[in-house]
Amino acid sequence: MLTFWIVTALFILFALWFVLPSLLQKSGDSKGDDLRAANVLVYKDQFNEMESDLKTGLISQEQHQQDKEELERRLLDDVNAPGSDLSSSPAAARKFAYGVGMVIPIGVIALYLVVGNPKALSPSLPQMAAPATQPGGPMSNQQIAANVEKLAKRLEQNPNDAEGWLMLGRSYISMERFADAAAAYEHVTKLNGNNADAWADYAEASAMANGQRLAGKPTDAINRALQIDPKHQKALDLAGSAAYQAGDYKKAIDHWQKLLTQLPAGSEELRTISAQIAKARELAGEKAK
Repeated sequence: MLTFWIVTALFILFALWFVLPSLLQKSGDSKGDDLRAANVLVYKDQFNEMESDLKTGLISQEQHQQDKEELERRLLDDVNAPGSDLSSSPAAARKFAYGVGMVIPIGVIALYLVVGNPKALSPSLPQMAAPATQPGGPMSNQQIAANVEKLAKRLEQNPNDAEGWLMLGRSYISMERFADAAAAYEHVTKLNGNNADAWADYAEASAMANGQRLAGKPTDAINRALQIDPKHQKALDLAGSAAYQAGDYKKAIDHWQKLLTQLPAGSEELRTISAQIAKARELAGEKAK
């Protein structure tokens, strides 16, 4: 346990080594100072929103960590930018820097105590599975469903929230509510018609809701995604499957060949697509006889 806290302290000191020198720099640009101070408030709001989404189960721990790291990089870039000091005097700058120096370690420890498992640091304590209703423990399916419904109701009040609709669509996919997912992705495509990812997700959800049949609306959505991004991997995969289902094996091979060139050597997906191409070639040869 002592080793864990030593390592944690070292990481915190390493983070402060990057942040504090920039915050202690002098600046005479009061307008830039005001702007940067406002930006920090925005970062704090975004961080609080990320924490809320993690606690409600709307995002995974992995996605939360990625978003947190991205937010920290953006904050560092903002702080290090010319004229970005957060005060108009050295004394104020030092006070702010010392405040940040205190908030970071306290915030990190508080976050771990909320979402982490402190008992895991002590081998003498028996490891017990946290009940579904315990704060910080795994959420039950009923709790997840309730949070998804809250998100859906919030979007009724704010229908122009494209990111919210995207999150709702992904949630419905994980719950295997494919028709609802398709409706959510359709909202995204209406709000942002140039989002190839949204069109591909819309095609997939529509197909799953239609018994995995890609003809009709799913194919139209696939074509729209490829118009925006001809190299979109998911759209190429779905386009090949749609052509395969329609018996157009040559077209299916063409789409999958384009996808094949983008896949890493030795990957499982590359082997799967290669097998699909081989099967399509076999059927195309039989059809030509």
